[in-house]
Amino acid sequence: MRYIIIGAGAVGGTVGGRLAESGQEVVLVARGAHAAALRESGLRLRVPQGESTHRLPVVAGPAELGVLRADDVLVLAVKTQDSEAALRSWGPAPVEGGGTAGERLPLVCAQNGVEGQRLALRRFRHVYGVCVWLPSTHVEPGVVSAAGAPLTGILHLGRHPHGTDETVRAIAADLEKAHFEAPVVADVARWQYAKLLSNLVNALEAVSGLVGDPVAEALFERVRAEGAAVLDAAGIAYASAGEQGAVRGDKVTLVPLAGVARGGGSSWQSLSRGAGTIEADYLNGEIALLGRLHGVPTPLNELLQRLANEFARDRRAPGSLPVTELTRLADEAVAAVGREG
Repeated sequence: MRYIIIGAGAVGGTVGGRLAESGQEVVLVARGAHAAALRESGLRLRVPQGESTHRLPVVAGPAELGVLRADDVLVLAVKTQDSEAALRSWGPAPVEGGGTAGERLPLVCAQNGVEGQRLALRRFRHVYGVCVWLPSTHVEPGVVSAAGAPLTGILHLGRHPHGTDETVRAIAADLEKAHFEAPVVADVARWQYAKLLSNLVNALEAVSGLVGDPVAEALFERVRAEGAAVLDAAGIAYASAGEQGAVRGDKVTLVPLAGVARGGGSSWQSLSRGAGTIEADYLNGEIALLGRLHGVPTPLNELLQRLANEFARDRRAPGSLPVTELTRLADEAVAAVGREG
């Protein structure tokens, strides 16, 4: 199979680079300065085992590839807010032998949250979800890093909305050869919702810095508890912390990488690059949406969603709101809901 990585940033670049290392055929889809650097100097992948450079085909969209192959696998690794544009572009792409990508090719959603695969089902018949446990960083144009060892990441895969098939098992087998553990599960959404609860920290980290001190940890526990209450009210199953810990163990331990400063997660990285957008609408905003549908107040997640969007829109530096001030705002938001109730 040929893997077309739609969004060759931190996650997409790492997956694409590792697949290429293992002998798979890979095409990277990127834009702007990142695409220019990939074309000029190749994909530089920094991992605990060292740095490698992969000179891979780089395209901006399907037109540059022409007719797609029947054995192509599309890996959607853009941020959720960029999904619709990507799906609109790739869905109608013609495939050899007739039909379109949306009709014939597998689309693997390697993204945070759960909305990307919902959007994909509008345009693609064969959609696969991934619970992405892959600490990685888009360091600079053309350079990505992944500090996990001995495995680069753990990627639970399954059909969306449920089930498994031969295609997903073949994809998982390729990933297993490329420094990943790739369990194939019939209930991938259960793992994704558990990851969603963990990703609620992304906005907190983006606006107030890396979570480490007791004040930040306490605030995140409140945010996560709010999210769990919403999922429980909605009747949505999610893997427990104990179950996740048993699967992960010490398989993905972060190792300091030379030349790569310790930064934050995907939302923090969006702010640090001045991207102008952030994924909070599909993380904290997913909790807010479900809360409104099921009558559960979500003041903490709504606050983080709003602040993260303001930071992205105004291109404010990540971590520039003191966590003590954020905690004060959180307390006020909760009190306001109490007064309304």
